[in-house]
Amino acid sequence: MSKEYPFIPFSQETYTEEEMIERSRSFFEWADCRRSVRDFSSKPVPKEVLENILMTASTAPSGAHNQPWTFCLISNDELKSRLRELAEQEEKKSYGGRMSDEWLEDLAPLGTDWEKEFIDIAPWIVIVMKRAYEFGEGGKKRNNYYVAESVGIASGFLIMAIQNAGLVTLTHTPSPMNFIAKALERPDNERPFLLLPIGYPTDDAKVPELTRKSKEQVIEYYD
Repeated sequence: MSKEYPFIPFSQETYTEEEMIERSRSFFEWADCRRSVRDFSSKPVPKEVLENILMTASTAPSGAHNQPWTFCLISNDELKSRLRELAEQEEKKSYGGRMSDEWLEDLAPLGTDWEKEFIDIAPWIVIVMKRAYEFGEGGKKRNNYYVAESVGIASGFLIMAIQNAGLVTLTHTPSPMNFIAKALERPDNERPFLLLPIGYPTDDAKVPELTRKSKEQVIEYYD
């Protein structure tokens, strides 16, 4: 049976050109401070904060409004240690031969390696799962649409919501990631998309001094 949505009046606050320029500039300057952090504190973060962050991510647009994602929220120490063990097994293989020399050369300045201690240390781990299909009446499969695109957008919302809460994260994508679904005993219609440790940075956390591309490098104008 197809879904039907009632249509309701839309309302959103608007701004003057000057206000739009100022708001867009200040938001960019705030977002430009976001960094991927590998030095996590074990300081607790309230579960409600994580729930609010994840529900913000779930406001993202999606194909046919199917919202093809599940967010697995993990604080259990034993499970985190198991995930770290499995992730490091795959990362050892990647750094030990699966990655090309060029790839390893590009990663070297960032200080990454196969050890993923942040999975144990961060108070929360979020696994973003993409849902390839749903189960309808009688167990019949119903496909989701633009799954990777939809989940990618939701993950972007998620990362900015983490930043807004005053916390830090790191995008981790061990490859292959099938071990995550098995460890979490997820259903067959879900596939791991992203692993995110979430928490506070340590007092002595350090990040590479990076320069992002300029607007001339990332924007093509068609006036």
